[in-house]
Amino acid sequence: MKKIIVGALIGGAAYWLTKKVKRKNKKGKKILFVVTSHGKLGHTNEHTGYLLSEVSHPWKVLTSAGYEIDFVSPHGGTPPVDGFELIEPVNRKFWNNQKYQKKILTSLRPEDINPDDYKAIFYAGGHGAMWDFPDNTELSAIATRIYEAGGIVAAVCHGPAGLLNIKLSDGTHLIEGKKATGFSNEEEELMKREHIVPFLLEEFMKKRKALFEKQSPGLPHVVVDGRLITGQNPTSAKGVGKKILEALKKE
Repeated sequence: MKKIIVGALIGGAAYWLTKKVKRKNKKGKKILFVVTSHGKLGHTNEHTGYLLSEVSHPWKVLTSAGYEIDFVSPHGGTPPVDGFELIEPVNRKFWNNQKYQKKILTSLRPEDINPDDYKAIFYAGGHGAMWDFPDNTELSAIATRIYEAGGIVAAVCHGPAGLLNIKLSDGTHLIEGKKATGFSNEEEELMKREHIVPFLLEEFMKKRKALFEKQSPGLPHVVVDGRLITGQNPTSAKGVGKKILEALKKE
């Protein structure tokens, strides 16, 4: 009888220890996606926001590998979406996923976020990011915490606008002296938006002393420098997701 009781106690302890480890592992499998709250394209009457494909393609790569994704935006709530093309299969798969559709339609606010919960932070693009990403000090502080805890900072297309003012504890900018990319001057000019956006992303990244690299307009291009991962344009979104996953597997 005594052996049975001891065995039960040991078994119970093992059960709760397993549960605790699972909870810890689940916490360690979370990634934070940042999307813009800005829906107006400068002085025009055109709509903008986050680009759906720049969310859906990394989302598919990372969730397929077992990672949980949360969404945060500067204002929280329902962020404006651009490129809402559900004929595209990955966009459709993301949008028809009830769990994640609800998550992005009720995005968290920066003050809701505990950076210690996340292994990586990813800034999705879309022109709206050019207006409300750079000067959001709360989002920058979250990224700094994640990066300095050994996590990954990533962005694609106009998403690197969120990297411009991220400073590390030593006072240097995160992208200073690092290889990086983003939406190029030529790509902005081809879209005839070089005089609409508040600044040219390529120029500002160079001003921050990033070692800017680029490919021909529209071609996929992903740059990895340690735990900083950036993609040039929408066609690079899936590649950024894959590089994030590769970096996570190295931990």
